[in-house]
Amino acid sequence: MTKRAYNFNAGPSAMPLEVLQQVQTEFLDFQGTGMSIVEISHRSESYDRMHNETIALLRELMGIPSGYEVMFIQGGGSMQFLMSAANFFTKKRAGYIDTGIWAHKAMEAASGYGEVYAVASSADRHHSYIPQIYEIKSDTSYVHITANNTIYGTEFKIFPKFAVPLLCDMSSDILSRSVNVADFDLIYGGVQKNIGPAGVIVAIVKKELLATARQDLPIMLQYKTFAAHNSLYNTPPVFCIYMVNKVLHWIKNQGGVVAMEKRNIEKAKLLYDAIDESNGFYQGHAEPAYRSNMNITFHLKMAELEKQFLDEAKENNFVGLKGHRLVGGCRASAYNAVPVEACEALARFMRAFKAKH
Repeated sequence: MTKRAYNFNAGPSAMPLEVLQQVQTEFLDFQGTGMSIVEISHRSESYDRMHNETIALLRELMGIPSGYEVMFIQGGGSMQFLMSAANFFTKKRAGYIDTGIWAHKAMEAASGYGEVYAVASSADRHHSYIPQIYEIKSDTSYVHITANNTIYGTEFKIFPKFAVPLLCDMSSDILSRSVNVADFDLIYGGVQKNIGPAGVIVAIVKKELLATARQDLPIMLQYKTFAAHNSLYNTPPVFCIYMVNKVLHWIKNQGGVVAMEKRNIEKAKLLYDAIDESNGFYQGHAEPAYRSNMNITFHLKMAELEKQFLDEAKENNFVGLKGHRLVGGCRASAYNAVPVEACEALARFMRAFKAKH
Protein backbone atom coordinates (compact mmCIF):
# COMPACT_ATOMS: atom_id res chain seq x y z
CA MET A 1 0.00 0.00 0.00
CA THR A 2 1.16 3.55 -0.79
CA LYS A 3 2.53 5.35 2.23
CA ARG A 4 -0.05 7.78 3.62
CA ALA A 5 0.96 11.36 4.39
CA TYR A 6 0.31 13.11 7.68
CA ASN A 7 -2.40 15.29 6.15
CA PHE A 8 -2.97 18.61 7.96
CA ASN A 9 -4.48 20.43 4.99
CA ALA A 10 -7.04 23.11 5.84
CA GLY A 11 -9.47 21.84 3.23
CA PRO A 12 -10.06 19.76 1.27
CA SER A 13 -8.71 17.71 4.09
CA ALA A 14 -8.04 14.21 5.40
CA MET A 15 -10.66 11.53 4.87
CA PRO A 16 -11.00 8.38 7.00
CA LEU A 17 -8.80 5.69 5.46
CA GLU A 18 -11.40 2.97 5.92
CA VAL A 19 -13.96 5.11 4.10
CA LEU A 20 -11.59 5.57 1.16
CA GLN A 21 -10.96 1.84 1.07
CA GLN A 22 -14.67 1.05 1.17
CA VAL A 23 -15.39 3.50 -1.63
CA GLN A 24 -12.56 2.01 -3.67
CA THR A 25 -13.98 -1.47 -3.21
CA GLU A 26 -17.50 -0.61 -4.36
CA PHE A 27 -16.71 2.11 -6.88
CA LEU A 28 -17.43 -0.08 -9.89
CA ASP A 29 -20.67 -1.53 -8.53
CA PHE A 30 -22.93 0.56 -6.30
CA GLN A 31 -25.25 -1.69 -4.26
CA GLY A 32 -25.47 -4.39 -6.90
CA THR A 33 -26.59 -2.05 -9.68
CA GLY A 34 -23.72 -3.01 -11.97
CA MET A 35 -22.90 0.70 -12.22
CA SER A 36 -20.66 3.08 -10.35
CA ILE A 37 -22.20 5.67 -8.04
CA VAL A 38 -21.09 8.28 -10.57
CA GLU A 39 -23.06 6.54 -13.32
CA ILE A 40 -26.46 5.96 -11.77
CA SER A 41 -29.48 8.25 -12.08
CA HIS A 42 -30.25 10.56 -9.18
CA ARG A 43 -33.88 9.58 -9.77
CA SER A 44 -33.20 5.89 -9.27
CA GLU A 45 -34.45 3.90 -6.30
CA SER A 46 -30.90 3.00 -5.29
CA TYR A 47 -29.78 6.61 -5.15
CA ASP A 48 -32.97 7.72 -3.45
CA ARG A 49 -32.43 5.25 -0.60
CA MET A 50 -28.87 6.44 -0.06
CA HIS A 51 -29.85 10.12 -0.28
CA ASN A 52 -32.58 9.81 2.33
CA GLU A 53 -30.41 7.66 4.57
CA THR A 54 -27.75 10.39 4.51
CA ILE A 55 -30.25 12.99 5.68
CA ALA A 56 -31.50 10.62 8.38
CA LEU A 57 -27.94 9.97 9.59
CA LEU A 58 -27.25 13.70 9.77
CA ARG A 59 -30.44 14.24 11.76
CA GLU A 60 -29.49 11.44 14.13
CA LEU A 61 -25.87 12.47 14.68
CA MET A 62 -26.62 16.17 15.15
CA GLY A 63 -29.93 15.73 16.97
CA ILE A 64 -31.72 17.90 14.41
CA PRO A 65 -35.31 18.64 15.54
CA SER A 66 -38.26 17.92 13.28
CA GLY A 67 -38.87 21.66 12.87
CA TYR A 68 -35.81 21.96 10.62
CA GLU A 69 -35.23 21.23 6.95
CA VAL A 70 -31.99 19.52 5.88
CA MET A 71 -30.63 20.28 2.42
CA PHE A 72 -27.66 19.56 0.18
CA ILE A 73 -26.69 22.50 -2.04
CA GLN A 74 -23.88 23.10 -4.51
CA GLY A 75 -21.76 26.24 -4.66
CA GLY A 76 -19.72 25.92 -1.47
CA GLY A 77 -19.70 28.03 1.66
CA SER A 78 -18.98 31.17 -0.36
CA MET A 79 -22.29 30.77 -2.18
CA GLN A 80 -23.97 30.49 1.20
CA PHE A 81 -22.63 33.92 2.16
CA LEU A 82 -24.81 35.24 -0.66
CA MET A 83 -27.71 32.80 -0.41
CA SER A 84 -28.27 33.24 3.33
CA ALA A 85 -28.46 37.01 2.91
CA ALA A 86 -30.59 36.81 -0.24
CA ASN A 87 -33.21 34.75 1.58
CA PHE A 88 -33.26 36.33 5.03
CA PHE A 89 -32.13 39.96 4.66
CA THR A 90 -35.72 41.16 5.02
CA LYS A 91 -35.26 44.29 7.13
CA LYS A 92 -33.09 47.41 6.93
CA ARG A 93 -29.83 45.83 8.12
CA ALA A 94 -28.04 42.63 9.11
CA GLY A 95 -25.45 42.08 11.82
CA TYR A 96 -22.24 40.07 11.60
CA ILE A 97 -19.77 39.13 14.32
CA ASP A 98 -16.45 39.98 12.73
CA THR A 99 -13.95 37.29 13.65
CA GLY A 100 -11.84 37.36 10.51
CA ILE A 101 -11.63 36.89 6.79
CA TRP A 102 -14.59 34.53 6.32
CA ALA A 103 -16.84 36.90 8.27
CA HIS A 104 -15.59 39.72 6.03
CA LYS A 105 -16.45 37.74 2.93
CA ALA A 106 -19.93 36.98 4.27
CA MET A 107 -20.48 40.68 5.02
CA GLU A 108 -19.31 41.66 1.56
CA ALA A 109 -21.70 39.19 -0.07
CA ALA A 110 -24.63 40.51 1.97
CA SER A 111 -23.91 44.19 1.42
CA GLY A 112 -26.00 44.34 -1.74
CA TYR A 113 -29.19 43.69 0.24
CA GLY A 114 -28.97 46.50 2.78
CA GLU A 115 -26.84 47.90 5.57
CA VAL A 116 -24.32 45.42 6.94
CA TYR A 117 -22.65 46.13 10.27
CA ALA A 118 -20.39 44.48 12.82
CA VAL A 119 -22.25 43.43 15.96
CA ALA A 120 -18.77 42.97 17.45
CA SER A 121 -15.23 42.60 16.12
CA SER A 122 -11.94 41.02 17.14
CA ALA A 123 -9.94 43.07 14.63
CA ASP A 124 -8.38 45.14 17.43
CA ARG A 125 -6.22 42.15 18.44
CA HIS A 126 -5.66 40.65 14.99
CA HIS A 127 -8.60 38.27 15.38
CA SER A 128 -6.90 36.34 18.15
CA TYR A 129 -10.07 36.03 20.27
CA ILE A 130 -13.87 35.80 20.10
CA PRO A 131 -15.62 39.04 21.11
CA GLN A 132 -18.15 38.74 23.93
CA ILE A 133 -19.90 42.14 23.96
CA TYR A 134 -22.51 42.67 21.24
CA GLU A 135 -24.47 45.66 20.04
CA ILE A 136 -27.63 44.91 18.06
CA LYS A 137 -29.21 47.76 16.10
CA SER A 138 -32.93 48.13 15.44
CA ASP A 139 -34.36 46.66 12.24
CA THR A 140 -31.76 43.88 12.18
CA SER A 141 -32.79 40.90 10.06
CA TYR A 142 -30.41 38.42 11.68
CA VAL A 143 -26.98 37.97 13.24
CA HIS A 144 -24.44 35.85 11.38
CA ILE A 145 -21.45 34.15 13.02
CA THR A 146 -18.56 31.96 11.91
CA ALA A 147 -18.34 29.11 14.42
CA ASN A 148 -14.68 28.27 13.81
CA ASN A 149 -12.11 30.48 12.16
CA THR A 150 -9.74 28.39 10.07
CA ILE A 151 -7.29 31.17 9.27
CA TYR A 152 -6.77 32.61 12.77
CA GLY A 153 -7.43 29.44 14.78
CA THR A 154 -10.23 30.67 17.05
CA GLU A 155 -13.65 29.21 17.80
CA PHE A 156 -16.81 30.04 19.69
CA LYS A 157 -16.80 28.00 22.90
CA ILE A 158 -20.28 29.22 23.86
CA PHE A 159 -22.66 30.39 21.16
CA PRO A 160 -24.48 33.70 21.72
CA LYS A 161 -28.24 34.10 21.70
CA PHE A 162 -30.15 37.05 20.29
CA ALA A 163 -33.72 38.26 19.88
CA VAL A 164 -33.23 37.99 16.10
CA PRO A 165 -32.47 34.86 14.05
CA LEU A 166 -28.97 33.41 14.41
CA LEU A 167 -27.25 32.23 11.21
CA CYS A 168 -24.06 30.20 11.54
CA ASP A 169 -21.30 29.17 9.14
CA MET A 170 -20.07 25.82 10.51
CA SER A 171 -17.97 24.90 7.49
CA SER A 172 -14.89 23.98 9.50
CA ASP A 173 -16.32 22.39 12.64
CA ILE A 174 -19.63 20.76 11.74
CA LEU A 175 -19.86 17.34 13.45
CA SER A 176 -16.54 17.91 15.22
CA ARG A 177 -18.29 18.77 18.49
CA SER A 178 -21.75 18.70 20.02
CA VAL A 179 -24.02 21.67 19.34
CA ASN A 180 -27.67 22.30 20.14
CA VAL A 181 -29.20 22.80 16.69
CA ALA A 182 -32.27 24.39 18.27
CA ASP A 183 -30.09 27.37 19.27
CA PHE A 184 -29.69 28.29 15.60
CA ASP A 185 -32.08 29.33 12.85
CA LEU A 186 -29.73 28.46 10.00
CA ILE A 187 -26.60 26.31 10.02
CA TYR A 188 -24.64 25.82 6.85
CA GLY A 189 -21.26 24.37 6.05
CA GLY A 190 -19.10 23.01 3.29
CA VAL A 191 -18.45 19.33 3.95
CA GLN A 192 -14.81 19.24 2.77
CA LYS A 193 -13.20 19.55 6.19
CA ASN A 194 -15.01 17.10 8.46
CA ILE A 195 -17.62 15.07 6.59
CA GLY A 196 -16.77 14.65 2.92
CA PRO A 197 -15.08 15.94 -0.25
CA ALA A 198 -15.45 19.41 -1.73
CA GLY A 199 -18.53 19.98 -3.85
CA VAL A 200 -21.56 20.24 -1.58
CA ILE A 201 -22.75 22.08 1.50
CA VAL A 202 -25.21 21.03 4.18
CA ALA A 203 -27.87 23.57 5.11
CA ILE A 204 -30.08 23.12 8.17
CA VAL A 205 -32.88 25.69 8.26
CA LYS A 206 -35.56 26.26 10.86
CA LYS A 207 -38.95 25.97 9.17
CA GLU A 208 -40.20 29.09 10.96
CA LEU A 209 -37.36 31.11 9.44
CA LEU A 210 -37.84 29.49 6.05
CA ALA A 211 -41.43 30.71 6.02
CA THR A 212 -40.17 34.30 6.17
CA ALA A 213 -37.70 33.96 3.27
CA ARG A 214 -37.89 36.32 0.34
CA GLN A 215 -39.49 34.89 -2.77
CA ASP A 216 -38.38 37.51 -5.29
CA LEU A 217 -35.26 35.49 -6.02
CA PRO A 218 -34.12 33.17 -8.82
CA ILE A 219 -35.40 29.68 -8.12
CA MET A 220 -31.92 28.26 -7.52
CA LEU A 221 -31.18 30.87 -4.85
CA GLN A 222 -34.23 29.98 -2.76
CA TYR A 223 -33.82 27.57 0.15
CA LYS A 224 -37.51 26.79 -0.34
CA THR A 225 -36.69 25.21 -3.70
CA PHE A 226 -34.28 22.75 -2.14
CA ALA A 227 -36.55 22.04 0.83
CA ALA A 228 -39.63 21.42 -1.33
CA HIS A 229 -37.76 19.01 -3.61
CA ASN A 230 -35.65 17.17 -1.03
CA SER A 231 -32.52 18.72 -2.61
CA LEU A 232 -33.44 17.04 -5.91
CA TYR A 233 -34.84 19.97 -7.91
CA ASN A 234 -31.80 19.64 -10.17
CA THR A 235 -29.10 16.98 -10.38
CA PRO A 236 -27.40 16.92 -6.97
CA PRO A 237 -23.66 16.30 -6.47
CA VAL A 238 -24.24 12.55 -6.30
CA PHE A 239 -20.71 11.40 -5.50
CA CYS A 240 -20.22 14.05 -2.79
CA ILE A 241 -23.43 13.08 -1.02
CA TYR A 242 -22.49 9.41 -1.28
CA MET A 243 -19.14 10.21 0.36
CA VAL A 244 -20.89 12.18 3.11
CA ASN A 245 -23.04 9.10 3.69
CA LYS A 246 -19.94 6.95 4.16
CA VAL A 247 -18.28 9.43 6.52
CA LEU A 248 -21.45 9.79 8.59
CA HIS A 249 -21.55 6.01 9.01
CA TRP A 250 -17.89 6.17 10.06
CA ILE A 251 -18.61 8.88 12.64
CA LYS A 252 -21.50 6.84 14.01
CA ASN A 253 -19.32 3.74 14.25
CA GLN A 254 -16.63 5.75 16.05
CA GLY A 255 -19.13 6.63 18.79
CA GLY A 256 -20.84 9.64 17.28
CA VAL A 257 -20.18 13.33 17.76
CA VAL A 258 -19.42 12.95 21.48
CA ALA A 259 -16.54 10.60 20.65
CA MET A 260 -15.36 12.89 17.84
CA GLU A 261 -15.29 15.87 20.20
CA LYS A 262 -13.34 13.99 22.86
CA ARG A 263 -10.74 12.85 20.33
CA ASN A 264 -10.49 16.29 18.72
CA ILE A 265 -9.78 17.88 22.11
CA GLU A 266 -7.08 15.28 22.71
CA LYS A 267 -5.47 15.90 19.31
CA ALA A 268 -5.47 19.68 19.71
CA LYS A 269 -3.97 19.42 23.20
CA LEU A 270 -1.01 17.45 21.85
CA LEU A 271 -0.11 20.34 19.55
CA TYR A 272 -0.93 23.19 21.92
CA ASP A 273 1.24 21.51 24.55
CA ALA A 274 4.14 21.45 22.09
CA ILE A 275 3.62 25.19 21.54
CA ASP A 276 3.17 26.11 25.20
CA GLU A 277 6.14 24.08 26.40
CA SER A 278 8.54 25.60 23.84
CA ASN A 279 9.42 28.69 25.92
CA GLY A 280 8.34 30.98 23.11
CA PHE A 281 10.09 29.13 20.26
CA TYR A 282 6.57 28.51 18.91
CA GLN A 283 4.01 31.25 19.46
CA GLY A 284 0.31 30.51 19.10
CA HIS A 285 -1.83 33.10 17.36
CA ALA A 286 -5.10 32.49 19.24
CA GLU A 287 -5.51 33.52 22.85
CA PRO A 288 -5.77 30.32 24.95
CA ALA A 289 -9.42 30.79 25.98
CA TYR A 290 -10.51 30.89 22.32
CA ARG A 291 -8.23 28.31 20.72
CA SER A 292 -9.73 26.20 17.97
CA ASN A 293 -9.60 22.42 18.22
CA MET A 294 -9.72 22.26 14.43
CA ASN A 295 -7.03 24.70 13.32
CA ILE A 296 -3.90 25.11 15.43
CA THR A 297 -2.16 28.30 14.26
CA PHE A 298 1.31 29.44 15.28
CA HIS A 299 4.46 31.31 14.28
CA LEU A 300 8.08 30.56 15.04
CA LYS A 301 9.76 33.17 17.21
CA MET A 302 12.55 33.40 14.65
CA ALA A 303 10.75 34.09 11.41
CA GLU A 304 13.75 33.06 9.33
CA LEU A 305 13.27 29.49 10.62
CA GLU A 306 9.68 29.14 9.42
CA LYS A 307 10.61 28.17 5.86
CA GLN A 308 13.13 25.66 7.20
CA PHE A 309 10.49 24.28 9.58
CA LEU A 310 8.03 23.82 6.72
CA ASP A 311 10.67 22.32 4.42
CA GLU A 312 11.79 19.80 7.04
CA ALA A 313 8.19 19.00 7.89
CA LYS A 314 7.54 18.18 4.25
CA GLU A 315 10.61 15.96 4.18
CA ASN A 316 9.14 14.10 7.15
CA ASN A 317 5.82 13.46 5.38
CA PHE A 318 3.82 16.30 6.98
CA VAL A 319 1.52 18.04 4.50
CA GLY A 320 -0.47 21.28 4.68
CA LEU A 321 1.32 23.07 7.54
CA LYS A 322 1.85 26.40 5.81
CA GLY A 323 -0.38 29.14 7.22
CA HIS A 324 -2.99 30.92 5.14
CA ARG A 325 -1.42 33.17 2.51
CA LEU A 326 -3.01 36.27 4.07
CA VAL A 327 -1.55 35.78 7.57
CA GLY A 328 1.49 33.54 7.10
CA GLY A 329 2.99 31.40 9.84
CA CYS A 330 2.02 27.77 10.31
CA ARG A 331 -1.28 25.94 10.71
CA ALA A 332 -2.14 22.33 11.53
CA SER A 333 -5.73 21.46 10.72
CA ALA A 334 -6.71 18.46 12.84
CA TYR A 335 -10.17 17.67 11.49
CA ASN A 336 -12.19 14.59 12.38
CA ALA A 337 -10.35 12.16 10.10
CA VAL A 338 -6.85 13.25 11.15
CA PRO A 339 -5.72 10.39 13.43
CA VAL A 340 -4.30 10.93 16.90
CA GLU A 341 -1.07 9.32 15.68
CA ALA A 342 -0.57 12.13 13.15
CA CYS A 343 -0.82 14.75 15.90
CA GLU A 344 1.53 12.76 18.12
CA ALA A 345 4.04 12.59 15.26
CA LEU A 346 3.78 16.32 14.59
CA ALA A 347 4.24 17.17 18.26
CA ARG A 348 7.39 15.02 18.33
CA PHE A 349 8.69 16.73 15.20
CA MET A 350 8.03 20.18 16.68
CA ARG A 351 9.95 19.32 19.84
CA ALA A 352 12.82 17.82 17.85
CA PHE A 353 13.04 20.85 15.59
CA LYS A 354 13.14 23.17 18.60
CA ALA A 355 15.86 21.10 20.25
CA LYS A 356 17.95 21.29 17.08
CA HIS A 357 17.59 25.04 16.68
